[in-house]
Amino acid sequence: MVELSWLIDPIYIVTIFFFILCMQRMSHPLTARSGIVWAGAAMLIATLVTFLTPNLTNFALITIAIVIGGGFGYIAAKRVAMTDMPQMIALYNGMGGGAAAGISTVALLGTTTTVTGSLALVGGLIGAVSFTGSIIAFLKLQGWMRPRPITFPGQQIVNMAVLALAIVSGVLVILQPAWIPLSITMYLPLFFVLSLGFGLLMTLPIGGADMPVVISMYNAFTGLAVALDGFSFATPNYAMVVAGIIVGAAGSLLTLNMARAMNRSLSNVFFGAFGATEEKGVQIQGSIKSIGSDDVAVMLAYANKVIIAPGYGMAVAQAQQKVKELTDLLESKNVQVKFAIHPVAGRMPGHMNVLLAEAGVAYDHLFDRDEINPEFPSTDVVLVIGANDTVNPAAHRQGSPLFGMPILDVDRAKNVIVLKRGQGKGFSGIENDLFYRDNTQMLYGDAQESVGKVVQALKKL
Repeated sequence: MVELSWLIDPIYIVTIFFFILCMQRMSHPLTARSGIVWAGAAMLIATLVTFLTPNLTNFALITIAIVIGGGFGYIAAKRVAMTDMPQMIALYNGMGGGAAAGISTVALLGTTTTVTGSLALVGGLIGAVSFTGSIIAFLKLQGWMRPRPITFPGQQIVNMAVLALAIVSGVLVILQPAWIPLSITMYLPLFFVLSLGFGLLMTLPIGGADMPVVISMYNAFTGLAVALDGFSFATPNYAMVVAGIIVGAAGSLLTLNMARAMNRSLSNVFFGAFGATEEKGVQIQGSIKSIGSDDVAVMLAYANKVIIAPGYGMAVAQAQQKVKELTDLLESKNVQVKFAIHPVAGRMPGHMNVLLAEAGVAYDHLFDRDEINPEFPSTDVVLVIGANDTVNPAAHRQGSPLFGMPILDVDRAKNVIVLKRGQGKGFSGIENDLFYRDNTQMLYGDAQESVGKVVQALKKL
């Protein structure tokens, strides 16, 4: 058989180039789709060329695993609703962390030096934490677990103790001192049990409102674990190293940007148990006023400028198509329509952009918070569809848990219509001051049905 292993590194270099190029393309909505496709193709090529590795065995088992995993992923991705995409990302990110932990296990059970073994150990720790942490994030987002923080007395002390024990057991895996009568087969399971337990304990006290930040952070963890695993082999796997570093860097930047968008530090996100208790003892001035769809239609028909501020509620109600229909109808009446997109309006950055683009809303209609905030005072009507914390003026109130969070200043518009199922609070558990403002009125009901009624009323005018 012709020796082709010399092709591995050159092809890895080409795939690394494509990974970097694809990251650049994914930074813009117009090229994001092609960027994802190209990245998938590059990963497929990198996977196939790995079969040329000398002395590689178990080809049949590897092929079966790829077919089963790839088939399941394809079917699940085709069927998942856009509203459930963050859960899927959390779940698949967890699988990546688990795979990285599995690779480190193989490396540790093989022949390693102190350096490569240490790298594999750290990669295993991070991968295991990412695995269980991402699973908890999935369960909370999916609604299969209480979304609010789960806390108990002395929680941080317990967490640190578990982490310390995991590190100690990991050191024993590397050093294997003769004075402890246990083999590596005993140290290693203990190390991973403690690492998995730490990931679980670390994520339980984080509330649903912070899950997007958590998912992003664990995505960075998975990338870092893969990179460390790439270094742990006798001959480093540079495709794993570079791809892992890219994912780790991108995930870290995204995590910091999301935390900044909420005016929260990472320590507050991961250790603050934000949302564990509701805000109490605050008396909000004003009263809640409801409005009917016919009156909303009249208000919109006579407006010159309308801004729509979507939130996760719009995604849950799958109202984006009706929102697009409303937009087209208003523009046919010479009403200027823009969309105000908060970075954390959905459950992941870009969630609202993707939903609206899927419905056919042009990208030039979408504006981020900094661009759109100066325009609210000159806006006749703002439609808040399924958003809550991202439009809550409590963020301007000293003492509020939301204080300092950059929000969409919709309360500065001439009229605000909030489409909502009821008077419930947002993920933060904080009452929304906006609902009580003199210029705010509530249109209650399912967002898709409510927007549909407004559209029909507009057509009759």
